[in-house]
Amino acid sequence: MKKLFTMLAVLAGLSMFSVYAQEEVAPISEEVATEQVEAISEEPAPAEVEEVAPVEEQQGGIHQALKTKFIEGGAGFMSTVALCLILGLAIAIERIIYLSLATTNSKKLLASVENALENEGVEAAKEICRNSRGPIASIFYQGLLHAEEGLDVAEKSIIAYGSVQSGLMEKNLSWIGLFIGLCPNFGFMGTVIGMIEAFDRIQQAGDMSATIVAGGIKVALITTVFGLIGAIILQIFYNFILARIEAVVADMEDSSITMLDILTKFNLKK
Repeated sequence: MKKLFTMLAVLAGLSMFSVYAQEEVAPISEEVATEQVEAISEEPAPAEVEEVAPVEEQQGGIHQALKTKFIEGGAGFMSTVALCLILGLAIAIERIIYLSLATTNSKKLLASVENALENEGVEAAKEICRNSRGPIASIFYQGLLHAEEGLDVAEKSIIAYGSVQSGLMEKNLSWIGLFIGLCPNFGFMGTVIGMIEAFDRIQQAGDMSATIVAGGIKVALITTVFGLIGAIILQIFYNFILARIEAVVADMEDSSITMLDILTKFNLKK
């Protein structure tokens, strides 16, 4: 997990560096494009000018617009919002993969365990649980491990290990909740600081110019927009993970009750 976070942080730093490099190169490219348009406009054939315009529009798009707004919002707060989003998504993806691996066909596993208990004994049932992945198989194994000590001991073992598995599934969810709160907070902080800078410019200019006010407010609000977008994305992943955990826990509880019934029948036959 730590290696994953380190790799993502390095990638985020490289992406920020490329954005700054493009920001420095952008004015030069605009001057070159202006000179090309002026040179074309001096030529008598208007058809060539019409061919250049669509190419320039195709080079833009959503990616270019997002990159431009990211640069306008300021490096400091926009970088923190992006870092919170990246780390939150990394944890969310790791949890989704973990929960996907934790999901098993509990009915098929119960049928296999019951068949092994009736025909081959406890050790065969344990072997099936050891070879099966997921928390339900681990809970069954703990119940079978203490089956010879009595149903009360097996039940307590199943309940205790079920709580452990529930805690493992909810691991690192608090970090996602933290990043959900940090994204808009960093955005709001950037907005407040941007507004302060806008009023400083007005004070220095000595005039309430609409251009100065509109430009400063626009740049200040960009951080809030990106912060809210990051929080919304992480909130969707967070609720999806909670729903998956609830489904797995419900399956664990239902399967545990069925497993105790199987152990009761097995002890009665003995």
